Amino acid sequence: MPFAHGFPFDPSYGYGLDALLAVEPPPEPADLGAFWRTRYARALEVEPNPRLRISGETHPRFRVHNLEYDSTDGFPIRGWLLTPRVGSPRRGFVLGHGYGGIEVPPYDLPRDDGVYLVPCFRGLGRSQRPPISADPDWHVLHDIDSRDNYILGGCVDDVWVGVSTLLLLFPELAGHVGYLGISFGGGIGAMAMAWDARIARGHLNVPSFGHQPLRLALPSIGSAAAVQRCVGARSRISDTLAYYDAAVAARSIRQPMHVAAARFDPAVAPPGQFAVYNAIPGDKRLFVLDAGHFDYPGRARQTHDLLAELWAFFAPL
Repeated sequence: MPFAHGFPFDPSYGYGLDALLAVEPPPEPADLGAFWRTRYARALEVEPNPRLRISGETHPRFRVHNLEYDSTDGFPIRGWLLTPRVGSPRRGFVLGHGYGGIEVPPYDLPRDDGVYLVPCFRGLGRSQRPPISADPDWHVLHDIDSRDNYILGGCVDDVWVGVSTLLLLFPELAGHVGYLGISFGGGIGAMAMAWDARIARGHLNVPSFGHQPLRLALPSIGSAAAVQRCVGARSRISDTLAYYDAAVAARSIRQPMHVAAARFDPAVAPPGQFAVYNAIPGDKRLFVLDAGHFDYPGRARQTHDLLAELWAFFAPL
């Protein structure tokens, strides 16, 4: 869908909807499953030791608590916990934020009868800690030469330990946990959900890290451009990224999924977003956005319609 813009490239990349729906994920490393299953088992051994205190944030539908828990390697993850003001929660959610970070918890949420665990991923927002840069262009490069230590793997751990934290606080919600992730948090969520059956269904909004070869090849802005600038000087980057591909991970997702993917996006190339959706083998629904990471006419209407779909999608949770 054409929009007037000032980018030196076409953020639709010449793909029509049919072409986007035909993008397949790249091949996966032979030991991908072993790598992630080992990592998941390690995360399950973590004692989160959640700490809660009342937040200064107020909202008419939710009680807001400041939250801190311990993730892998003892990394302190800080964020918020939202609980419904009326009634007991019937379902729980872990939220994954975008690469711009998050200063306050979101309140445009699909279900008022849910409890929402909103972590700031390690190195970002409330979870900033040297030597990790909070600048997305540098955060995305942290330990990118190392498959085992790459920062994205730690962020996936933060989701898994976040689920453990939610179930420690609300054990009655076992089997009723969902995931909501946008952009950075969408890509991280695809990698997390591929191996964590405790998450019963999920929504990914303009998910990043889909189809890493295309992500390295298509011009863009933001963190993808930072990786592109770095890849020529550090040859091991592509080897690492093969394990951190949201579209490759999506092949292993077995839960019902809802994906919002954009046809025009200067920061997360649409072919990568649709590669994530296309790779999901089972029950899935697609919401086509006119654009992502870009203000456009009709954005408020599409956001409203998307929330309505998510209200219904998560009703069985």
